[in-house]
Amino acid sequence: MSKVLKSIYMPILAVVIAIIIGSIIMLATGFNPVAAYASLFIGAFGTLPNIANTLANAVPLIITGLGVAIAFNAGLFNIGAEGQYWIGAIVGTWIGYSFKGLPWYIHIPLALIAAMIAGGLWGGIIPGFAKAYTGAHEVITTMMMSYVAIYFSHYLLEFGPMMEKGSVPQSPLIRDSAVIPTIVPNTQLSYGIVIALVAALFVYWLMYKTVWGYEMRAVGFNQRASKYAGMNVPFNIVLSLSLSGIFAGLAGAVQILGVQHRLYDSFTSGYGYTAIVVALLAKNNPIGVVFSALLFAALGTGSQYMQLNAQVPGQLTDVITGLIIFFVAADKIIELFKTMFKKQKKEELAS
Repeated sequence: MSKVLKSIYMPILAVVIAIIIGSIIMLATGFNPVAAYASLFIGAFGTLPNIANTLANAVPLIITGLGVAIAFNAGLFNIGAEGQYWIGAIVGTWIGYSFKGLPWYIHIPLALIAAMIAGGLWGGIIPGFAKAYTGAHEVITTMMMSYVAIYFSHYLLEFGPMMEKGSVPQSPLIRDSAVIPTIVPNTQLSYGIVIALVAALFVYWLMYKTVWGYEMRAVGFNQRASKYAGMNVPFNIVLSLSLSGIFAGLAGAVQILGVQHRLYDSFTSGYGYTAIVVALLAKNNPIGVVFSALLFAALGTGSQYMQLNAQVPGQLTDVITGLIIFFVAADKIIELFKTMFKKQKKEELAS
């Protein structure tokens, strides 16, 4: 089996096994898995508004997942995408409501670019340089920077300059000129989906068609060999973590400008953390990230309908997600299942 085919086959098999085990769990607890999965599918794709909302939920997962995938390709485990996502949302919100009189074709790009710069600096300056020049582990530094970003946002919204007076902790609404238009009326689907798809194509081109992408992947494969080949390893470490932060920051701004239109104290939905799973399932392939994000967005959107229609607890989708993570991260277990299946099939044919 070719390497490309295997990279597609293994994640699909992981999802199938997770769904089967989820069915067994439902049967064991007295629920109908056929009705549950049918309700899940209808809730995610049954009507045009459902499809639109599923795509809307996929947007931040796609963009943040792309950032995480860049870091993973460089051999860096960036688990701080949540904080970079928050920083992008903070900067995008501030640009969105502070600047007056700008046309949309200046205001929207200005907010997005500023958020990208902020996210890139948040991911690259401390975690990137600390990893490149002191060896500080990026898991610790990116995680700590996430806490800093999240609590900084709490300060801004509860006591600081972004607090809208006389209301719950939230920022002022962004101006109309900063709003990314909606594609489907009465849904959350905005032209952010276009930004997400363009970003996926850009990251694919960057990682597989440019020298920078080749060097980042080479560094991720073997730092010593890359250094021996003349590559600047510290530069590529900082670059990959900065790019990872850039896309996470972009995701936060797109969510604000296209969906929320203001920053709430409870703004986060864990997109930065879910993006890690998205990238893992996609095997860090930018195109795979799009489909992986769509899957997890569908699980999130469809679980609400499944809970209402089939009376199956929505937490079951969390169980399926956990199983997907387990089997994606344990290729050898899936290979064992394949070997056992082939052996059983041979025995049946022999008999």
